This record gives sequence, C-alpha cells and structure tokens, in this order.
Amino acid sequence: MIRLRLAWRFARLIVHLLAGLATCALVFPWAGRGLRDAATRRWSRRLLAICNVRVEDASGIAALEHALFVSNHISWLDIFVINSLHPCRFVAKAEIRAWPVLGWLAAAAGTVFIARGNRRELRHIFKGLVLVLGQGERVAFFPEGTVGQQGSVLPFHANLFEAAVDARVPVQPCAVAYLDAAGAWHRSVDYTGDVSFGDSIAAILQGPPVRARLACLAPLAGSGAHRRELAQAAHDAIQAALGPVDANAAAAPVLIS
Repeated sequence: MIRLRLAWRFARLIVHLLAGLATCALVFPWAGRGLRDAATRRWSRRLLAICNVRVEDASGIAALEHALFVSNHISWLDIFVINSLHPCRFVAKAEIRAWPVLGWLAAAAGTVFIARGNRRELRHIFKGLVLVLGQGERVAFFPEGTVGQQGSVLPFHANLFEAAVDARVPVQPCAVAYLDAAGAWHRSVDYTGDVSFGDSIAAILQGPPVRARLACLAPLAGSGAHRRELAQAAHDAIQAALGPVDANAAAAPVLIS
C-alpha cells in the first residue's frame, strides 16, 4: 500500500513537472510580471499539495512587494513555499541548477545561480541584483549558503546584502519551518548530511503530512546601512522567530506567532 501511494504521488509529480516545463517554455517568455507571479504561485501550491505539504502564512508583518527577501534554508521545498505566497526572483547556489527538472524550472523562472568561491561571478551577479531591485522586483536568497538543521540558523554571508544598500531597498527577513502533526520539527524534510535529492523526495512523498510555516518579519532599512549589520540583524530576527536553540531541538515546536 505504501509503495502504491508513493508511485501514485511520484507519477502526479512527474505530470506536474511537465506542466511546469510547458508553462515556462510557452508562457513565461512573453508574460508580464503579474501573470508570471500568478502562474508561479499556483504551480508552487500545486507542487506542495502533491508532496502533502500544507503552507501556513504565519506572518504578523505584511510582505513587501519591493524588497530583498532573506530566509533560513532547510530544504529544496523552501523556494516553493516562499513562491506559493510571495513569488520572488531567487538567487541560489549553482548545485540547484543540476537538480533533475526542478533545476531547469528554477532557471526558467528567473533564478540566478552562484558558484561557490567564484568572486568574479559574484560581482557580476551583484550588479544584476541591484539592477533588478531598482526595477521594483522582489528578490530572495538564502544567506546561510547551505541547508541547516531545523531550529538553528547558520551564520549569514553578508556579501549580497550590499545589493539592498546600493539599491536603497529594505531587507525583509523570513522564517521557514516544517512541522508534523504534533507541532514538532518534521524530520522527513531534513536535507542535510548524506541525504540525496532523490532520497529527500522519496522521504517527503511517503512521509506523513507536512505543515510548512512561513513568517515575514519586520523589514530592515537598507539605505545607509552596512551589509554586515544587515546580515546580523536579519539572522537574529529569524532565529528569534524560530525560537531558542537547545539540545532538544528535534522535538521542540516552532515558536512563530
């Protein structure tokens, strides 16, 4: 029964991915921002539903239409959780581009990929971010640079925060968490250690329902700020929203209000 359910969900996922490929190829090249955002939001919600992930908007603060979004990074699901509520242009690590199908979809949706340690590429992408932000777009990235354990937030890399300073736009921190039925961290979503992309998909598809909670937090003024101060303030805000880190983090509930 479990294998049959997994096969059914996997088949639905493949069909949905193919539909996404068609949308990116036939609609996105000529669509305006409003249509792209609507299609991205709808497709992301459907993808999450197939994966048995229900998204909850836990924001006490309104999401800004024009800002640099930064979030903690738990899983490949994060991009789609954020896009299901607040579609963004993403900056992501180059490894995501290699993900089967999803990597191509992310690229077609406007994601910008960064290779680790490539300073020349980083400077080029930085200029592009300032330009896109200057055009009124919402841009998002994961300043930890890698995925981490739920409940803890790794140190933030400050380089790309400079784009908000140069573009004179606010930084809006966002906290992402995944809960099980008991309100504890949902471990099927963990994507750290030796977990492969395929293993992660299988664990989510055959696992129990997931509650994904996204909280947009108070924005930080980018104009006149220092990138390191912005990075630290965003990090502290997200960690505070997720709750204190302790030895029992595996069973600790998320404290987003």
